[in-house]
Amino acid sequence: MAQRKSKKSKGKGSLSALIVAVLLAGAYYFFFQEEEATPTRDGLIPVELVKTIDGDTIKIMYEGKETNVRYLLIDTPETNHPRLGKQPFGEEAKRRNQELMNSGKLEIEFDIGQKYDKYGRLLAYIYIDGESVQEKLLEEGLARVAYVYPPNTRHLDEYEKVQNEAKKKGIGIWTLEDYATDRGFDSDTYPVKGDSSSKPDSKKPSTQPTEQFANCTELRKVYPTGVKKGHSAYSERMDGDKDGMACEPR
Repeated sequence: MAQRKSKKSKGKGSLSALIVAVLLAGAYYFFFQEEEATPTRDGLIPVELVKTIDGDTIKIMYEGKETNVRYLLIDTPETNHPRLGKQPFGEEAKRRNQELMNSGKLEIEFDIGQKYDKYGRLLAYIYIDGESVQEKLLEEGLARVAYVYPPNTRHLDEYEKVQNEAKKKGIGIWTLEDYATDRGFDSDTYPVKGDSSSKPDSKKPSTQPTEQFANCTELRKVYPTGVKKGHSAYSERMDGDKDGMACEPR
């Protein structure tokens, strides 16, 4: 009789030990496992910023590791490209992007197409406190709509509307005629002053300004009597009568 009780006690003890083990395993998973990135109700995923790389790229913590993110559907000028060097408005775009990144809660949104590009970067829409960073950069003339690869086109119509408004206002990259093109930014026509990695076309050295002005009104604020051909601010597009003098008073 005593032997039967002993067996029963052992069975209960084993069951209790099993229950404890399951509870401990569950607690470990809940408290110590890396939490998987989960979208909120509006499809945005909260992430942690590691650093701002340039105007359209950041590094974040995503699912437990550092990952670069390339902004979907926009392109900003380069700040330190191995071939293109530094481009006009590249530093401004990076600085503005950095300001936005440090101003609130960072979230990302994926589209229905591929999630990574050929360089292993995440492709996403970026938000600060629920506001689109892509739209902000387009609105301020610091980015162009680019790299449109369906089906990752969810916000394309909105972005193009915002870009068109910036074009009409003639701000940022749109102050430089034919600088933002379908192929990218024309570094040869508009090299950054003092940047040896971007040089103007040697066939037309005297027509490419190293001081850039949106129009004659802006130029005359610095040079009231206009500038002669060969001057660092001279541009053929501001020399309407082709007399070798740009923006001279009428």
